[in-house]
Amino acid sequence: MTHNVGITAFGAYLPKLRLDRASIAASHAWAMPGLKGQGKGERTMADWDEDSITMAVEAARDCLQDTDRSTITGAQLASTTLPFADRLNVGVVAAGLNLGRNITSMDVSGSQRAGTSGLIAALRGSGDGVMLFMVADTRKAAPASINEFQFGHGAAALTLGVDGVIANFLGSNTVTADFVDHFRGSGQDEDYGWEQRWIRDEGYMKIIPEVVSGLLDSTGVGAGDIDHFVMPCTIGRVPAGVTKALGIKPEAIRDTMAANVGDTGAAHAILMLAHALEDAKPGEKILLVQFGQGADALLFEVTDAITSLPKRPGVSGAIARGRTEKEYMKYLSFQDQVKIDFGMRAEVDNKTALTTEYRKKDMITGFMGGQCSQCGTVQYPRTLYCVNPNCKAHETQEPISFADTPAAVMSYTADWLSYSPSPPYYYGQVQFENGGRVMMGFTDIDPDDIAVGKSLKMVFRIKDFDKQRGYRRYFWKAAPAS
Repeated sequence: MTHNVGITAFGAYLPKLRLDRASIAASHAWAMPGLKGQGKGERTMADWDEDSITMAVEAARDCLQDTDRSTITGAQLASTTLPFADRLNVGVVAAGLNLGRNITSMDVSGSQRAGTSGLIAALRGSGDGVMLFMVADTRKAAPASINEFQFGHGAAALTLGVDGVIANFLGSNTVTADFVDHFRGSGQDEDYGWEQRWIRDEGYMKIIPEVVSGLLDSTGVGAGDIDHFVMPCTIGRVPAGVTKALGIKPEAIRDTMAANVGDTGAAHAILMLAHALEDAKPGEKILLVQFGQGADALLFEVTDAITSLPKRPGVSGAIARGRTEKEYMKYLSFQDQVKIDFGMRAEVDNKTALTTEYRKKDMITGFMGGQCSQCGTVQYPRTLYCVNPNCKAHETQEPISFADTPAAVMSYTADWLSYSPSPPYYYGQVQFENGGRVMMGFTDIDPDDIAVGKSLKMVFRIKDFDKQRGYRRYFWKAAPAS
């Protein structure tokens, strides 16, 4: 029997911090008073220890919560802000997720269509096993630019396969055109954009109808049959203009989440798709479109299986957990767009011993501890000897994951003397439900909401930077569970 390939699960991640746009406008009012009108709502803002890799891990964890990870046969990460120019970024993600070694893997980049183009390729190659497809972006924007108000940071993840499909893949169409609406040169940190009217009239209003019409013709689906129209766009009224030109009903237009998330770049189309899947009903059709040096269009039909998909936080949960940040200078510091003198305590050489990192990667990146096969004692790190003084058995440690184990604050310290890019440095003893205890760093901490006994979850984050060599180390940190 032939099975249709499609989406089997979805997940999302947004940073907890939400930069208040009014704070951005107020900071530039002395030079750019005209920006005041942009100061409405919020946009997502990555913490200092977040990047496209860490966000991809968290989106994947949201997606994979009910999936046997041993069934995953491939992993792909799409982004225009990959931390490493020459290192397999998705390899770090796979290690953080404790995926097997015998998986295919690939990074996808190069344009805002990295997410959709990568998804098309992944769907066409998902005949065997389960493909994990992730997309994340943490774009920088020039201070006082419109992009600074419009951009956001975020990630989404999908699993693709032929079993348990919640949205069948009906087909896709692509138009490739070197239409430069914006660009970022090699070695540059920020995008340079062109005039919006030109982008709207020559870009969206001509290229999008072409790519969508071709897809609808090839699949035999009518424009009036589209129930969810997903198209990221920061130019007002363009989605309405496109749907009118195509004959798609206006109520099908999905919210772009501009008011409280912003445009998350290559991730945004897949993030909006995940948001649509949260409330899509069996039989409904979802049209996904992404513009960028041409355009991609993908068509999905929701199946009955979506009603039995286990509930997950998804996009709605990620939006709900936000915390408003009004310190604009903190944002600039986290983006490395302003230099803060943290004194001599910040002057350390963070050279990484790559041999040790590789040998201990399951404990460091995968956060695998050990459980004694004789007495059952759980410990981190895993060592040759059991730490139970009444046991001390030799070479009895079986791997056990700490990453998804609930935990609580046993003790904590807010240290203003140790260096942290976001002082104070919170750390403490964490008690895990499996019996393990680990002294580790905290993140996403609200000073008014930290106490002994507070529930914690583990999150994958940047531990520190080696700016001299352009390397960053990753590890796990404890964050409030809610």
